[in-house]
Formats: sequence, C-alpha cells, structure tokens
Amino acid sequence: MMKIALFSTTSLLALTSLVAAHCQVPCGIYSDDTVFATMHTDHKTIAKAMLQINALSKEPVANANQIARWVANKEKHAQAIQDVVSNYFLAQRIKIDEADKAGYTKKLTQLHHILVLAMKCKQTSDVENAKKLHIAITAFSASYSK
Repeated sequence: MMKIALFSTTSLLALTSLVAAHCQVPCGIYSDDTVFATMHTDHKTIAKAMLQINALSKEPVANANQIARWVANKEKHAQAIQDVVSNYFLAQRIKIDEADKAGYTKKLTQLHHILVLAMKCKQTSDVENAKKLHIAITAFSASYSK
C-alpha cells in the first residue's frame, strides 16, 4: 500500500512538472494576446487583494483569516506574472535582434521592471506598486507588438 501511494505521488509530481513545462514546447497553443490578457487579470487580482488587505487590516484580529487568504492570493498572482515573464517572454519570445539592439534592450529592461514590480507587490500592500505594475505591463505590451 505504501509503494502505491509513493508511486502515485511521484507520478503526480512528474506530470505536474510536464504541465508546467508545456509552455516551452512549440505547440502554438498560446497566443501573445491571451498571455497579456492573463497578465492583466493577474494584475487586477493583485490590486483588488491589496485593497481588501488594507481595508481588513483596520480590524486585524477579527479579519486575520481573510487577510491571510488575500495575501496568499496576491502573492500567487504576482508569482504568475513573474513566471510568464520568465518562462514565456524571456525564455521563448524575446530574441536577440542584431538589427535592433536598442529595441531588444528596451524589452529586456521592461521585463526586468515587471519582475521587480511583481516582487514589490508580493512584499507590500501598497496600491502604488500595483498601479506601476499595470503601467509596466501595458508599456511592454506596446513595445512588444511593434
């Protein structure tokens, strides 16, 4: 019985890593528009979570569980943005362009800025970080589509 449970757990972990790596298989399923839409949805969730955390923190003892849930949700969506930037854009979509090194550098800089802002969204509930994240995603989207 113990071997079956161990095998099941191992199999599940192996499949989970295959699913997570799926995006790096050139299957053509993912579209840039869908990826950007998902990033914007993640951003909206982060911003809403921050507002909820700030409101609930006025009575932290009474709202401790809800605050914890909103914090976890905020961090999950910030991590999702970081994962998309790293695994989709940096690993697959942004290519070295010898003819347009300035454009390439600009995209890398914008992606790094998104990573840092997503990190700041994890660290705080400062809504300004969420606003800056939205602006950075929108700016990168405009640069990327050129």
